[in-house]
Amino acid sequence: MLFAVAVGTNVPTPLLLIYRDRLDLSPAVLTAVFGVYAAGLLPALLLAGPASDRLGRRRIVLAGVALSGLTSLLLVAASGSLALLFLGRFLQGAVSGVVFSVGSAWLAELSGGDPVAGRRAAVAQTAGFALGPLTAGLLAEYAPAPTTLPYLVHVAVVLAGLAVARTLPETVARRTAVVEGGPLVAREDRAALLTVVAPLAVCVYAFPSVVIAAVPLLVDVDAPPVLLTGVLAGLTLGAGALSPPLQRRLGERSAVAAVGSGALGYAVAAAGAGSGDPVVLLVAALLLGAGGGLGFATGLGLATRIARPARRGALSAFFYSCAYLGFAAPYLTAVLSDATRPEVPLLVASGLALALAVRLALLRPARA
Repeated sequence: MLFAVAVGTNVPTPLLLIYRDRLDLSPAVLTAVFGVYAAGLLPALLLAGPASDRLGRRRIVLAGVALSGLTSLLLVAASGSLALLFLGRFLQGAVSGVVFSVGSAWLAELSGGDPVAGRRAAVAQTAGFALGPLTAGLLAEYAPAPTTLPYLVHVAVVLAGLAVARTLPETVARRTAVVEGGPLVAREDRAALLTVVAPLAVCVYAFPSVVIAAVPLLVDVDAPPVLLTGVLAGLTLGAGALSPPLQRRLGERSAVAAVGSGALGYAVAAAGAGSGDPVVLLVAALLLGAGGGLGFATGLGLATRIARPARRGALSAFFYSCAYLGFAAPYLTAVLSDATRPEVPLLVASGLALALAVRLALLRPARA
């Protein structure tokens, strides 16, 4: 279920260059198309998580997965309409907010509260995030109907996901599905929520989204553009899918490692933007993807552990709300690049991430 929806979220990413040429769009408009996903996602997160605490996880997740497939069908018609393109991305965000927040809470409960559920959710989503744009880039470059076939492939994945999700049981008993009042976490965990979980969540998508959505539009590289965009997205999010298991090995250092990898990735991306060397950009993609994936597993795992049982859906929604603030990063990068050069916002982002890594390193081990 998480994988099926995640596959669809980045299918439009390598197609942005096709939309740019067909609709004569600027980099700022294209990054806004990419970022409007977050505008649909945030209200869905805030509503779906608490609603699932009352009504149960299963019915909400199944409806969200089905709507993900219908949204891909809508995007088939968006190749000639900017309005439909914005609407499709907005709806992708909405259904993702529903499925990712509620599905993560559902997975945690199906796993009996095992902390490994956070890593499972991170792997499922980041794997989908990686395979979606990689497949779409290959199909758009070499297959017919570049703005149709990738979406139809996603619809097929959604149907398979629904078939699996329908076999899973509900985990919220209706007789006890009354939302407990009070804060999301206990008093002693508030510092961890605000100083570790929230900033880590922002990094989850601020790291990969820049190299996926902004860099290919702003940097001239001697490579097939649509294919390069798909490969960058696939490598970035593939690294994100492979990095979560490192959390267990790194322990309390995983937060610092995640943010440090992102800081280095931004710096390497700045070097690649200056030289136009695709190999350098691919290295940056791996670093930024690994930082985002490790931050995802670390932050979501901690959120799962500190959540009050009756507020798990709401806290999951809070985590994803913070994470998707990172989708503003490509738009900010494009706007600042217009006033300066692409290297400048990338170096600024590297400095901010480095400052956060230092802050996390200075936390007491018990709080980290």
